[in-house]
Amino acid sequence: MSSNDTSHDKHFFDTFMLVLGLLIGVAVALIFVSRAIAANTQHVVVAEDKAVIAAANDRLAPLGKVAVAGADNSALEPPKAATQAAAADLSGEEVFNTACAACHGAGIAGAPKMGDKAAWAPRIAQGLPTLYKHAIAGFQGKTGFMPAKGGRADYSDKSITNAVDFMVTASK
Repeated sequence: MSSNDTSHDKHFFDTFMLVLGLLIGVAVALIFVSRAIAANTQHVVVAEDKAVIAAANDRLAPLGKVAVAGADNSALEPPKAATQAAAADLSGEEVFNTACAACHGAGIAGAPKMGDKAAWAPRIAQGLPTLYKHAIAGFQGKTGFMPAKGGRADYSDKSITNAVDFMVTASK
């Protein structure tokens, strides 16, 4: 190897080390700058956020509690299951379009089509209370099957009765 090749290699190595050192220096500087910024803003996001505080308290809460004989231990009772909020009562047309139309729109599974007076007449003759009962609780008849609440257990009874009224009115 000639001295020219050696000096060229030394020059490349020195330049490479200089660039590498600069990149490491920039990375370290960015780390310190980001930590300084986070130190000034983290308390707003973490320390003062009620959701974060509540989550931390839940994680740190003891797993069990001790009941003392003769003391009031009512605070130790397990929390009651939250009752699901009642669904809002929907109009008959809304319920029909979202649940009932699948079967009563096309006459699937023996369901009388909406507006078919001949198919609805014997059902209407049984009276609205019977129609309400069959729509809410479900019914297995000679011609088909009516699932409870049309398969929409999340609908309130009032919403289902509104749908029955809507279909009966259109089928009279």
